Amino acid sequence: MTSIDIQISVEEGPWPSEAELVALGERVLGASADFLKREEKQPFPKMPAEVSLVFTDDASIRTINAEWRNQDKPTNVLSFPAFPLTPGKMPGPMLGDIILAHETLVREAEDLGKPFDEHLSHLLVHGFLHLFGYDHLDDDDAERMESLETRILAGLGLSDPYGDSDPV
Repeated sequence: MTSIDIQISVEEGPWPSEAELVALGERVLGASADFLKREEKQPFPKMPAEVSLVFTDDASIRTINAEWRNQDKPTNVLSFPAFPLTPGKMPGPMLGDIILAHETLVREAEDLGKPFDEHLSHLLVHGFLHLFGYDHLDDDDAERMESLETRILAGLGLSDPYGDSDPV
């Protein structure tokens, strides 16, 4: 398994225990890294690449979203690559930060009829792909990113989060 050094910070919200979040992060991000290495020929540094996972609430992520993306509203996940990266290129030792908002994740999981951990896993994969330069700004990029997400999640035994929907 491709080694990822995960740093966790639980800032706000009634998240699962730090031990549970570490275990989930290691499983999901490890599977994501293995998939990218195997299927996309993504290189990784010799030393474990570091990812920071920040677990917070809607109020905090709204502030960050307003400051960095000029969108004054909460969102489910934000990713901040440590360095700009094009898919398939060698990342640095620090991949970046993935920030998740509890209330939004709970609400979306309920709306989707999915267990919280399954939706959280999807958003971890989504955020991780952003750190490698994947995006969904146009339909072609969205289809590529969603295909990767779906295949990674299938490898974890999780359902297609997009089903029959059009790319976002």
